Amino acid sequence: MTETKTYTPELLSRRGEITAWALAVAAALGLYFLSWRQSLPFWAWFFVVFLAFSAGSISLGNWVDRRTFIRLEAGGVHFENGLRRAQLAWGEIQEVRSAPARWGTSVQVLGAKAHFAFSTLGEMEFRGEVRGRTGFVEGKVIFDEIIRAAGLTKTTQTGQFLTYSRP
Repeated sequence: MTETKTYTPELLSRRGEITAWALAVAAALGLYFLSWRQSLPFWAWFFVVFLAFSAGSISLGNWVDRRTFIRLEAGGVHFENGLRRAQLAWGEIQEVRSAPARWGTSVQVLGAKAHFAFSTLGEMEFRGEVRGRTGFVEGKVIFDEIIRAAGLTKTTQTGQFLTYSRP
């Protein structure tokens, strides 16, 4: 590989995140005003905490997705997603595993001191219509380049899992 290429994943709509926060705030306000008139059971407040936790989880996932990239360079591969960083020289990559996932293919890149995972492009369909895309559009290109540049070959297939390692 002679040139540096940076890839980013498809980003999901933030509509779900906004809806989750709106439901959490509406439920909290509703219970707050209801609590003035009567005592409310514990589970009602637990439900509001659950909604807020769910909204926070969705927000964290969106934040991570917006900071995710894979950079293929002459010397190796660099992965970053806001929570973790992994940098592997081509010679440090010991194994790459792939398996079909619900949307796209799940790929794990493993080295002695670092590892990371990514998904190839997956399309979410509802009634025959694509409603969302997730993963890396160029995921297959990234996967093939890592295998080629690291000098790996297919060594085993266990069920749906393919493993590539050094000969």
